[in-house]
Amino acid sequence: MSNDFLRRLPRASHAFQMHSTLLGRLHIDAVLLLLLLLLCSVGLAVLYSASDQSMATVQRQAMRFGIALGVMFVFAQIPPHHYKRWSPWLYAMGLLMLLGVLFMGVGAKGAQRWLEIPGLPRFQPSEIMKIAVPMALAAYFADRYLPPRVKHVFCGLLFIAIPTLLIAKQPDLGTSLLICASGLFVLLFSGIRWRFIFGFGALFTACLPLLWMIMKDYQKQRVMTFLNPESDLHGAGWNIVQSKIAIGSGGLNGKGWLHSTQSQLDFLPESHTDFIIAVFAEEFGFVGVLALLLLYLLIVTRCLFIAARADETYARLLAGSLTLTFFFYFFVNIGMVTGLLPVVGLPLPLISYGGTSIVTLFVGFGMLMSIQTHKKVLPQ
Repeated sequence: MSNDFLRRLPRASHAFQMHSTLLGRLHIDAVLLLLLLLLCSVGLAVLYSASDQSMATVQRQAMRFGIALGVMFVFAQIPPHHYKRWSPWLYAMGLLMLLGVLFMGVGAKGAQRWLEIPGLPRFQPSEIMKIAVPMALAAYFADRYLPPRVKHVFCGLLFIAIPTLLIAKQPDLGTSLLICASGLFVLLFSGIRWRFIFGFGALFTACLPLLWMIMKDYQKQRVMTFLNPESDLHGAGWNIVQSKIAIGSGGLNGKGWLHSTQSQLDFLPESHTDFIIAVFAEEFGFVGVLALLLLYLLIVTRCLFIAARADETYARLLAGSLTLTFFFYFFVNIGMVTGLLPVVGLPLPLISYGGTSIVTLFVGFGMLMSIQTHKKVLPQ
């Protein structure tokens, strides 16, 4: 009995110390919160420059950060087992809303992505699926033998494919790829065997001609522009060419804050949204970009640490997927701005100007903090 007590005492002491702090009692991870606040501060400073020094734009973005932090705090209070119980219902509700967008959605700029419900502001159901898909997949695999069997892998792929195709039809290629990736990350963390990974990779490669046939004309143009942006310098290739000029002109140390000529002289379109990293690179140079990447990687490292220490399978799968989805966000954005990947319309997380995507990201961080702070005092 005394040995059992001694084994349990350090864990209980650690839990008591964590909950004795204010942030611990509020279920907030101090390290992750500090890193996020630092990234948001950098985002506001860069946005001020990229938006032609518009304080109104910065104030709107700061207000969204404030709302998102409040949402994160709320989601951090909810224990992970509640998320597991709600996962199937949230996924089903999200699918119903995607079907609603398909038949009676609101269109703008050639895309039908929004839903209007009386009494509520217009919103994109695809944002809900960024969270609902990994939650549903994590709940599905947590109750099954791991590594997953063939039939469970195919069921998981079906859970991913349905919302991905519905969102791609809106069309919203960037969000559909993000949601597809978030589900595949759950499969990866579930211990899927390598033969499945190579098999699905070969199948995807074989389906590329079919994918090309069903792509919209503007999506095909983006791929052709990626392969040869100089072929249409004053048309489809303009954004990529100008972003490369901005990045290259920053050199090693940059031109200094508020001195981005490509943005200030309106050569770089979407300078405060998708291509904001080009403004950052021109002003702060190669050294500044490395520092920003280090900040992103520190956030990813902290989130992976939370995932590794999760008490339950569901929490580990969900935390791992949310972390790699965040990584996928900034990896794809930086890749497309530098011309290494096709342009798919994904913003740079917590730096680009935006609204609902910021709230969705902080919902995920709130879940990660919940997983970190709602730990059992005694080992099972």
